[in-house]
Amino acid sequence: MINVLTHDDGAVRTLTLNRPGVRNAIDIPLRLELAEALEAADADESVRAILLTGSGGVFCSGGDISTMQRMDPEPARQRAEMAQRVIRAIWNTAKPVVAAVEGAAFGAGAALAFACDRVVAARDARFATTFTNVGLAGDMGIFASLPRRVGLARARQMLLMPEPIAGEQALAWGLVDALADPGSAVQAALSDATKLAQGPAEAYGAIKMLLAAAPTMRPLEVLDEEVANQSLLFGSDDFAEGAAAFREKRRPAFGQRQGVQS
Repeated sequence: MINVLTHDDGAVRTLTLNRPGVRNAIDIPLRLELAEALEAADADESVRAILLTGSGGVFCSGGDISTMQRMDPEPARQRAEMAQRVIRAIWNTAKPVVAAVEGAAFGAGAALAFACDRVVAARDARFATTFTNVGLAGDMGIFASLPRRVGLARARQMLLMPEPIAGEQALAWGLVDALADPGSAVQAALSDATKLAQGPAEAYGAIKMLLAAAPTMRPLEVLDEEVANQSLLFGSDDFAEGAAAFREKRRPAFGQRQGVQS
């Protein structure tokens, strides 16, 4: 079985976790295929946004516990680093990554969703950081992504007492960014991803980088980074197109080389 299905809708590449028999639980083959698929989407110039979802009406039930066993630190580190490669791929790409969540996003599945730039969830979706149920603390970026979404105090309680959180509450807390009717999260997320694919790619890359770096920097350092990035963007084809579109009272067509008509 192919563990990650790939489908292109114009400039949007959809990656679908495809282990429906185990609710898309993440084993080693899946995490390797997903990392490779994300890295391939990043390298493909025709792809301008990435959509991540799961098959069978479930996003991801977490790590595949049936494949886990007690092990020494070094092999355990190697296993964990395979999972971290997925998150690095999401955070390192300049392209927006949108998660479409139906059903459950538990444990590593929740961490995977929260690592994305935008999360669209069905109203009846459920989220829980269930790592402690098997005596683990958490990985896949959860200690970076979760506090940035809900704050440190709420993240602490979610990790210590992992009660499932439904879609409406997840939206109120900032765990997700938009809700959709059950069964339509992928369609709604694809609409958002399509809009992002039509936007200024270099600006999106700068936004992702600055938001990741700014919390660890002094405020004056943030000002310097803003200037450095904005200065480069002023010389970009997308800025030239955006300014021209404003003057001509039309919608900008980002992603085209200056002077080239589609």
